[in-house]
Amino acid sequence: MRLLLPLITLFAVVVAVAGPPPPDPNASLKGLLQEIRSEVQPDQAMDFMRHIYSTDRWFTFPKFTETAEYLRGAMTRIGLERVERLGAPADGTSQFGYWTEPLAWDVKNARLEIIDPVVPVGERVLADYQRVPCSVCMWSGSTPPQGVTAEVEELKETKPDAIAKLDLQGKLVLTAQVPTDIKWALAKAGALGAINTYTENQGLVDGRQWINAWGDNGWAFTKSNAPLLCFSISPREAALVRRLLAEHGSVHVRAIVNSHYYKGIYPYVTGVIPGTGREEVLTLGHNSEQGAEDNATGVSAMLEAAATLNRLIASGRLPRPKRSIRILTMPEMYGSMHYIATHPDRMRRTIAAITVDTPAGPYELAGTEYTFSVDPQVASSYVDAFILKVAEDYFPSIDLGFHDYYLRKVGRPWHGHRYMAWSDSYLSDPAIGVADVAVSSDSGVETHHNSEDTPNRIDPRSLRDLAVVDATFLYYLANAGETEAAWLAQLSETRGYEMIVQSVQPSLDAIATASNTQQLSELWEEAIQKVDYTVGRNTQAVNSVVRLLPQADRAVLLDSLAPLSEGLRRFGEGQAGRVHEAIRERARLLGVTAPAKPAETGNSEEALAAGIVVKRKRFGTLPLDEIAPDRREGYPSGAWDLVPITALYWCDGHRPLSDVIHLTEMERGPVNFDFVGYFSFLRKHGYVEFVKGN
Repeated sequence: MRLLLPLITLFAVVVAVAGPPPPDPNASLKGLLQEIRSEVQPDQAMDFMRHIYSTDRWFTFPKFTETAEYLRGAMTRIGLERVERLGAPADGTSQFGYWTEPLAWDVKNARLEIIDPVVPVGERVLADYQRVPCSVCMWSGSTPPQGVTAEVEELKETKPDAIAKLDLQGKLVLTAQVPTDIKWALAKAGALGAINTYTENQGLVDGRQWINAWGDNGWAFTKSNAPLLCFSISPREAALVRRLLAEHGSVHVRAIVNSHYYKGIYPYVTGVIPGTGREEVLTLGHNSEQGAEDNATGVSAMLEAAATLNRLIASGRLPRPKRSIRILTMPEMYGSMHYIATHPDRMRRTIAAITVDTPAGPYELAGTEYTFSVDPQVASSYVDAFILKVAEDYFPSIDLGFHDYYLRKVGRPWHGHRYMAWSDSYLSDPAIGVADVAVSSDSGVETHHNSEDTPNRIDPRSLRDLAVVDATFLYYLANAGETEAAWLAQLSETRGYEMIVQSVQPSLDAIATASNTQQLSELWEEAIQKVDYTVGRNTQAVNSVVRLLPQADRAVLLDSLAPLSEGLRRFGEGQAGRVHEAIRERARLLGVTAPAKPAETGNSEEALAAGIVVKRKRFGTLPLDEIAPDRREGYPSGAWDLVPITALYWCDGHRPLSDVIHLTEMERGPVNFDFVGYFSFLRKHGYVEFVKGN
């Protein structure tokens, strides 16, 4: 005891001088998850969702304004500060990024009914906006007050160029194609409009696909577009019309649409939980769509995440974070583009974001598991490993209400996924520079953009899970400092090792079936390139944690991360060595000479591209809103297509186009795409410039 007392005293002195040990960041995450889960109120989230759905389901700009007013009030009631109702100009001409804002639109009523041949009264009305809003397409043109009578012609042709040459003057075209894909062709052919029968789920026989894209050149209706009529009917009604056409040879309908276009505002709302510093973390998701699952759930989950955090902070169970936590609810793309363009200072101060655009489907249905997609690889970041860690810690803890034969708790499945170019998950674009992950799922029963997307299909447990993950992601990063940054770097390093192994596995599989020296040499080169690329991407992710520290402290942290980067490099060399040994063994089994070096690859396009450097003029993707589809020379809209989007992100004004092509194929795999032609096309139309090359 006499020996022990001095040791205890010495330990107390050391602790007093050195201070308590830093908290375990992994344990802090687990504790945060438990704290947030205990506080989330699914019933309140469901109430948020029902209110949003009740106005957005009508999908007119006056109703969007009502939704925005509700969201402004809801954010204020849950204690957010600096709540703002903002708005993009809905004038059909203004551009933010490369996206043209739509014209505002309103519809009071719309009706489509069969007048010839005579059918039973109960079957006569094909579409009625007041009964089922999705009966009319968003941005449909109008008719005179008394309506118009038109012949229905079923569209057999599927190629837009051929459709444009048909004589459809004054007719309503019955189409099984997405009407937006052929809208420009219908206008050229003189059609009065379209009757849509396309649906993503034919099994919903009384459901109507919501057509929310009615632009001539893409999504939204802009100033120069043709004001064609557009209705959407159910599979049951589509079968009736086709039967009548087959039996009688013709069908005539009366269409009445009381709608109008005007210059207005596309409203959106934002508010914050204030932090103690100037930086922010952001959660964003779109409203202004007709469905409960898409996306009243995402918005309501974000509201409940913010409400939960505010309650925990107000009660003292969580300290006020270092960074503000911002929520942004807005029209998809058109709202977020406007916000980013008009708030550059806020975006510079935003260290990370999570995009929430997803159903909250029933636990018992397949496909309702949440999927977390990460940054595009040009912007590989620590948030990629972190969101997967949050999911890994949370979802296995969920009791689904049943157990397996060994009485082990069965957690809820979840998935990780590489970058997906959908919704507003584009903030990682290097021209914006905010690390951004996204969460999505299916609804179990496919109701995407369908009148059957209603509140009764939402599972409060799924909505709770969404709010828990969103709140945990936001608060942990809002309060992260040096200790958390070091741990997040280690998470990224671990994920890097996994990705390096995954990068060589396809080469190892192919080596096992190679039949000659040339193939082995090419596989060797492919593996080396893939390893080098993967090491580089994950080294960037490790080092990206310096963004969490003040500028003055970043150099010291970066030096401390050098061993992690070196570990990834050495591990990559080891995996490349595995491939080399597999090649030598395969050559021995084939009885051929093992290749002495990797094959040198290259082609004429790469040689031409080496002399071109592309400089982007604006942030974001390129939907080609100003160019009619028949003048695009066969090149795709870059609104959602991953190949041109990925290539565009790699263009930094310094990197040769040959490198852009190589990096795009490293990220997406081999693709058949005319990169030189595409970027030359963009240059010709003023979207990009060539710093070097013709």
